[in-house]
Amino acid sequence: MNVQTNAVLAPPPPRTIAAMQIPVVIMRDILLKTMFRKNVSLVSELAKSVCLPPNVTQELIDMGRAQGLIEAMGTLKATAVNNEMEYQLTDSGKARALDALSQSEYFGAMPVPLEVYREQVQRQSIRNIQITREQLTGAMGHLILPPKLLDQLGPAVGSGRSILMYGPPGNGKSSISNGIRDALGDKIYVPRAIEYSGQVITVYDPIVHSSVEEEFDDPNSLRRTTGRYDTRYVRCERPTVITGGELSLSMLDLVYNSTARTYQAPLQLKSTGGVFIVDDLGRQAEPPQALVNRWIVPLEESKDILALQSGEKFEVPFDTLVIFSTNFHPNEIFDKAALRRIFFKIKIDGPNQEDFLKIFALIARKKKMPLDEKALLHLLNNKYPTINNNYANYQPVFLIDQMIAICEFEGIPYQMTPELIDRAWANMFVRDESIVH
Repeated sequence: MNVQTNAVLAPPPPRTIAAMQIPVVIMRDILLKTMFRKNVSLVSELAKSVCLPPNVTQELIDMGRAQGLIEAMGTLKATAVNNEMEYQLTDSGKARALDALSQSEYFGAMPVPLEVYREQVQRQSIRNIQITREQLTGAMGHLILPPKLLDQLGPAVGSGRSILMYGPPGNGKSSISNGIRDALGDKIYVPRAIEYSGQVITVYDPIVHSSVEEEFDDPNSLRRTTGRYDTRYVRCERPTVITGGELSLSMLDLVYNSTARTYQAPLQLKSTGGVFIVDDLGRQAEPPQALVNRWIVPLEESKDILALQSGEKFEVPFDTLVIFSTNFHPNEIFDKAALRRIFFKIKIDGPNQEDFLKIFALIARKKKMPLDEKALLHLLNNKYPTINNNYANYQPVFLIDQMIAICEFEGIPYQMTPELIDRAWANMFVRDESIVH
């Protein structure tokens, strides 16, 4: 038995056609379409293209030969491993491939049946992860956070349940969300595509999923790497989907490509086993209450309901840590019933003066800006009282970047002076005055 470097159990590769649990006609047609579109003729090449073990691929080829759709070319081709027989489509096979392509353009990796995928979701559930204070602190190392906040975040992340982070803008809610993602650390298996009711739905998305570099076989190596897991899956970091003001309810439905006649998984299905971050909640075209209502059943029952073009509805696993982040007070945008359904509510406040100075010093050191006590006292004693000493996490970066820009423009070494603090401060806020037209 292969021991993975992570705790997630890998999906075992199918050993026979029967073990695939997909209608034979679908498998045969995908094989024919792949041979037609990719012009591959060797079993080893085909096996790689359809992501199946060579013996299962050979079974499918033999079935195609028995039906008069595939024929052996009668030639052997030398490969890195041995001599292989070449195969090609017969005229009947080409006709069947074209007919199958007219029904769906999907070819390549064999899909994983939805029921089989459910089992893998259980094996790698986000709710199975155990996260320690050290892991969370390590992932948040670039942030200055009060210990009480980590006390709240740790159990929230470890539960794999929904989290609402709220508080004034500019205090790192987005950075904290990203830190949570980084803390997860382990690897999971994402299907290239799943199959339900004869329909293929692509799931793996290189934009969302970060694949881990695969090990390739060395023919001279004593330890072979193939056959360790089902290559219809891609081994990835736990996925993270981040949406903001652009999120709409339609983005949570199956995406149907009418030209290719194929489906693409919605965002929440792509984030299975990982994190779905809804940033800037309250800035979307749809009201926050409507968005949260869409999540109520998935959040409570760990399943989502999707619909095919035919109108047929079906259940898919919902195994995602959902993080809502908003600058509004929750009572302004949700009713009490919706708030009850969000498991953890965490307020992210601005830093106190001590933490603000720590952040300021940290950013200054990183950006090679020398600290100046006189300039800092001017900032704390003369500037912040004008805004009721409301410190925010974004302000040190903003002020230091402004001073750097001024120094570069004036052609002087990086420095911090009361005058430069004044010039930087002037750009941080818009003066409240009317414009004469």
